[in-house]
Amino acid sequence: MVLTKEELIASLRNEVRILVHLAGKVDKSKIDYRPTPTQRTTLELLQYLTMMGPRLVAIIKAGTFDRAIWGPAEEAAKKMSFDEAVAAIQKQSDEYARLLGGWTEADFRAEVDMFGRKSSRGALLVNIVLAGHAAYRTQLFCYLKSCGRDELSTMNLWAGMDGPM
Repeated sequence: MVLTKEELIASLRNEVRILVHLAGKVDKSKIDYRPTPTQRTTLELLQYLTMMGPRLVAIIKAGTFDRAIWGPAEEAAKKMSFDEAVAAIQKQSDEYARLLGGWTEADFRAEVDMFGRKSSRGALLVNIVLAGHAAYRTQLFCYLKSCGRDELSTMNLWAGMDGPM
């Protein structure tokens, strides 16, 4: 694997940290903001992020997209308040360590056929879960900027901290 198991877990934990930082910048009066009618609201985006990564890890481990893993988590997420969603996201830091801690090198290297392509589980974790976090936090950052949070900078997006403009 390009990353060690510990590096992957650390990267996912960092994504969670940055996402929680950005969620802390949301003006609760604007949680219903959506850029276009077909896009998620800010709240819907955060609700989705409560389950996206951990459920994808379970699906990648199973080697097949299982609605029994995805569906109930998605329905539960849709019922969360803003504060519940942020709290659930924050718990993912430990959840990733628990979900991936027992994986062996062979588990990461095992090839599966998912989402229309053959790939190693490790590559799927990086290309779908880790990259998904980066993509969705960028979406949240853009929502924040669109809602008038002009003081936010790339330091908020990439380092998860307030910094100079």
